[in-house]
Amino acid sequence: MSQPYDIKQNPHKGNRGLTRAIHAAKNSWHGLVFAFKEESAFRQELVLLVVLGPIALLLPVGHLEKALMICSLIMVLVIELLNSSVEAAIDRISFEHHDLSKRAKDFGSAAVMLALLIAFVIWAAVLYQEFIQ
Repeated sequence: MSQPYDIKQNPHKGNRGLTRAIHAAKNSWHGLVFAFKEESAFRQELVLLVVLGPIALLLPVGHLEKALMICSLIMVLVIELLNSSVEAAIDRISFEHHDLSKRAKDFGSAAVMLALLIAFVIWAAVLYQEFIQ
């Protein structure tokens, strides 16, 4: 029978306070850099943010609408990072085809697609309200 998990057994959980925050910020930065270098989908979605973000700021809409438009694009990047983390974990286990591995990767991909759909709906609703209605 296995021994129950105790957080003191984890060598990565020793940092606290400001030291933990600094290490977390470094890890986050490394994750963003790696995603940019290695994940073409992340780069494509980042282009959406870089192009559409300033457009949202320049549109004659309210602050809430601008925030929703920009946050919907950031949400796509967040979900893409989560999808990439699932894919990396699956690939670490094995490159061999397995139905459950495919299912996990497909779930991640579907989450990204739904995030893109949410962003599209938000942008369409704001633009419709401002320019067509």
